[in-house]
Amino acid sequence: MRTAFVFAGGGSLGAVEVGMLEALTESGLRPDLIVGASAGAINGAYFAGDPTAAGCARLAAIWRDLRRSDLFPVGFGSLLALIRRRDHLVGNSGLRALLERHLRYRRLEETPVPVHVVATELATGEEVVLSRGPAVDAVLASAAIPGVFPSVTFDGRELFDGGVSSNTPIAAAIALGAERVIVLPTGHACGLRRVPTDAIGKALHALSLVVSRQLVRDIERYAGRAALRIVPALCPVDVSPYDYSNAPVLIARAADRTRAWLAGGGLSSPADPGPLATHRH
Repeated sequence: MRTAFVFAGGGSLGAVEVGMLEALTESGLRPDLIVGASAGAINGAYFAGDPTAAGCARLAAIWRDLRRSDLFPVGFGSLLALIRRRDHLVGNSGLRALLERHLRYRRLEETPVPVHVVATELATGEEVVLSRGPAVDAVLASAAIPGVFPSVTFDGRELFDGGVSSNTPIAAAIALGAERVIVLPTGHACGLRRVPTDAIGKALHALSLVVSRQLVRDIERYAGRAALRIVPALCPVDVSPYDYSNAPVLIARAADRTRAWLAGGGLSSPADPGPLATHRH
């Protein structure tokens, strides 16, 4: 059965996917293709280039060392951006440097496991699936949060965050021939005690809510098109998608939760969208 791993977006909650990957890889499961959007494109692109237990360990180390300032160098330049009416708050040089330092390949078509990165065309809002071309530029496009990061021109098209058109791109995976789709959701900050008050934090929080609601709809829509399996998201989560300091805890919790799900026959159980619906604690 042709199996796809589908990685959702979710800012710093992307650390959850790393723990899921650790457990899935330990079980001997290897995908035939990978599809990712937004933060999920970062994880998916890295794993496609090193789809091993050692690769998962290296990805976990990257997340554990990651700091918010590595990706969002907010300061006086951001204030100037607003004054000058630039269309984004921060540049993507931090994320570009991170990708260039850690990705083991230059072009998407060079990965051991085929990887497909989902972005959104700015002019039309159309979902764009990138399967060939410069890997760093493709991931930057998929992760270009509207108003936060600049859009990216790729093959003559101006692209931005894949989460706007399809944050959990199940449909893209099925269109690419997947018969079994294993979704790695980031979930959302259902136990958050205080919503972020700054612009970037609010944007990431809002996007994480969109992700969860879209995923519930997509599970219901595509359940008859492929064997859908949803790795259980963490709940409750009291971490903002803008807070990168909790990555070690999220990775460990997700790995343990996924091991329990696998031991309980999760790969044989139909997808249940209920726990992913937005809720409070």
